[in-house]
Amino acid sequence: MADTFCVTITHCRTDGDKATLGFVVANAALGSEKDTMIFLSSDGVYCAAKGEAEKVNEGAPFAPLVELVNKFVNAGGKIYVCTPCMKKRGISEEDLIEGATPAGGAALVEWLSNGSPSVAY
Repeated sequence: MADTFCVTITHCRTDGDKATLGFVVANAALGSEKDTMIFLSSDGVYCAAKGEAEKVNEGAPFAPLVELVNKFVNAGGKIYVCTPCMKKRGISEEDLIEGATPAGGAALVEWLSNGSPSVAY
């Protein structure tokens, strides 16, 4: 069984529910002692832009997105943010929250090529 897990998230502003569910699952993977990475692409890059997660609250039974993001980062989860997707949206590295790292598709490929399971939202 793999010791790693990957969640890809392509929504934030366009579908807060998918962003929220992605972070719920990523936190569950961390809780299951999996080395967990979230790869944000397309509209999902906003999950890691300062001030954006605070705007997403899908309501009970889910915690607000900002709480889920903070829990994930504080527990040692890795957040990689698609560099070309950031550039397309005018987001710079300085605009990212602490714990988020700009990365290209190669980082995702490397993570998955070691046998990591992955889910997408």
